[in-house]
This record gives sequence, C-alpha cells and structure tokens, in this order.
Amino acid sequence: MKALKAISAITLALMALSAGATDLLEVWQAASTHDPEVAISQAARAAGAARRSQSSALWRPAVRVDGGVALMNANSETAGAHFSAPGLGQSNGVGFNTSVNHGTSTNFTFSARQPLFNRELSAQSRQLGIAADAAELEWKSMRQELIVRTAQRYFDVILAARKLELLAQQQQAVDKALVEAKDRFALGDTPITDTHEASARAQALQAQWLGAQSELQMAQTALADATGLVSPRLQPLSVDGVVDTTDLAPLPHWQALALDQNPLLRMQMANAQAAQEEARKFSAAGGTTLDLVAQAGQQRLSGNGDFGSASNTQRQQSIGVQLTIPLYTGGYRNARQEEALRLEDKALAEVERARQQTGQQTQAAWLGLRTGSARITALGASLKATRARLDATRLGRQVGDRTTLDLLNAENDASAAELAWLQARVDVLLNQLRLQALAGELDESRLSPLNAQLQR
Repeated sequence: MKALKAISAITLALMALSAGATDLLEVWQAASTHDPEVAISQAARAAGAARRSQSSALWRPAVRVDGGVALMNANSETAGAHFSAPGLGQSNGVGFNTSVNHGTSTNFTFSARQPLFNRELSAQSRQLGIAADAAELEWKSMRQELIVRTAQRYFDVILAARKLELLAQQQQAVDKALVEAKDRFALGDTPITDTHEASARAQALQAQWLGAQSELQMAQTALADATGLVSPRLQPLSVDGVVDTTDLAPLPHWQALALDQNPLLRMQMANAQAAQEEARKFSAAGGTTLDLVAQAGQQRLSGNGDFGSASNTQRQQSIGVQLTIPLYTGGYRNARQEEALRLEDKALAEVERARQQTGQQTQAAWLGLRTGSARITALGASLKATRARLDATRLGRQVGDRTTLDLLNAENDASAAELAWLQARVDVLLNQLRLQALAGELDESRLSPLNAQLQR
C-alpha cells in the first residue's frame, strides 16, 4: 500500500514537471545570487581590486603632520662665551643662563617623502598587482566551480527522484508477486521457497526505498541551500534524450586551451611570480633607497624660570634627497633571501604539478565525453533488452516457465539498467561542463545549449 501511495505521489510530481518546471538555467540563476560561495568570491575579488590600488599608492608621496604638547622643565647654562653686539662692544668670559620650570612645550612637523629609487618597494608593488590578478582568477575559478556544482546538485535531485520511483515500482511488483506466491502455495502450485523469496525481496526493497528517500531529501536540501528554491519542480531528463559529441575538438586542442587559460593553473603561476618578487626584495641592492624629502617644523617652549619669564622658539625647513644604504643587518637580509629563494623553488615546482594535474583532468574529461555517446548507446540497448526480458519473464511466470525469483531479478535488472543509462547521460553532460571549466571557457552562456539538450 505504501508503494502504491509513493508511486502516485511521484507520478503526479513528474507530471507537474513537464509544465512550468524549473530548468537548469533557472536553477543556476538562483544559485548565482543565493549561494554563499558567490558572496565569498565577490568579497575576495573586491579585496583583490583594493590591492591594485595599493600598488599604485606605494609610489605616491607620503605626507604627514606630527604635533604634540607637553609639560617641560629646561635649564641652560653657558660660561666663557664671547659676546659682541653693535654699540655694545665685545666681551669675553660671558655667561648665559636660562631656565623654564613647568613650562609648556609645543611642536609640530610637516613632512613629505617621495620615493625615487627603491627596489624593495618596486617588488612589493609588483606583488600587489600579481595578487590582484590572482584574485580575479580565483573569482573566475570559483564561479566555474559553482556552475558545475549547481548542475551536479540539479542532477542529484533528478536521479534520486527517479531511483525512488523505480524502487516504488519494484516494491509494487514484489508485493503483487508475494500475493500470487502465497495464493499458488495455498493451491499447491508453487513451493514455499517462492513465498520466502518474494517476502525477503519485499523487505530488502523497503529498506532500499527508505534509504533512497533519505538520499532524495538530502539532495533537495543541498539544492535548496544553494539556490533558495524550496522544493522546486525540476525539469527532468527527457526519456529519449540524445547527447551529441560528434563535433568534439581533438584532445590536443583542449589541452592547449587548458594549459593557457585554466584559472587555477594561472593562479599557481601568479604565486610563483610573487615568490620571485619576494626574493628580489632581499637581494644585495634591494635595501638601497633614494627619497626626495621635504620637511618644515617648529618647536616652542615658554614659561617662567629662575630669571623670570622665558621662551624659546626654533623653526626649520628643508628639502633634499636622502640616500639609505644598509651596510650590516646581522645576517637578517641574507637569511630572508635564502628563505625566499627556497619558497620560489617550491612555487615553481607547484606550477609544474598543477600543469600535470590540469593536463590529466582535461584528458579524463575529454575521454569521458568522447566515449560517453557510445556508452549511452550501449546502455540504451541494454535497457531495451532488460525490459524485453522483463516482459518475457512476466509472461513465463504466468504460464509457469519462470519462477518468482526469475521475475524479481528481471525487475531489479530493468531498474538498474535504467538508472545506469540515466547516470551515463548525466556524466556526459557534467563532463561537458568540466571540460569547458578546465579550459577557462565555462560561463552562463555555455549552460543554454546544455539546458536545451536536457529537453531533447
């Protein structure tokens, strides 16, 4: 009875899918605005754009103002000085004494510095530009991964729903066979083993049905979390769908695209470039800097002292160039350069590893796509044969030429063949997306033709 209710519910749901159903393109559009990965990738992209601004800012003048107020005591004593002034003549052995007790000290300095030559700053600027490029590549890679993952979640729901429907159909057939086996055994027409076999299969199918139901619920939850669509009516795979791979370009073409445009590989290459720039920061001449420096400031102290009220004001202005050459840093710069060089070696090795992995993944996706059409054809023929066998077994069971176990096995084989055929179609469609993603060409425009294939 439970199987009949399940079949009715699933059948009604599938009938509703054909009218006003949500297709793959609509699911992606929902995911592109709702999935948390979108917010993560967009934030990382915006941070990368800020690094590009930082790179430009490093070579602009740095202007600052410093000021302060303090309570200050000051005493100055000068003895044996020579004094001369117009109309006052000259004196030797003169003393000058000043003091301020609990006076007020104020100071301010206005300074500007423009880098003229700085290899470390140049390397840092290039690193920031590389980091900005890497953030853009990361955003593109994450967006491509999200497209593939959304399609996978879409197909997971469709396959799980179909699996549940087939199990419910099997359950209905087994329940019917169990009733017939019991009736025939009561008439002495079949042995008790037929009843036991049908009962055991019914219990096993019930367990499988419960597992498939949980699988469907988990797939629906994953899709809802990513898209915000609660229990959407998805467009199912067409019954007689055809996947055409005859116009697939040769493998070398796709491998060349992947090695040139794959976002993750290009990110790894950017990391290697950043490591090279880090090593340049600590080269022998990397610490030498030349800056244009301008400065204006004032210091003033006023208050009362031992000789009455007193004040002292100093003002200075300067503009010129400042050269800095580090002579000895205790071996720190050499140690940092050695570390940077070894990290550069590591980054270059990781580029080679990423290149190999990209080539292998591209080959796997291409081969899966290349053989997919033939595999679908073979599994379609197998499905047709298992259905014919099921019809023949049903007829043979009615006339007594086939046992209940033969019928149950035929039912199971037919369901398994259909699921394998559907999975093969899904694999081909996903391999299309994976291959385009590896080549750095996957975007929303690529989903439209694939979405059309689902309805053929």
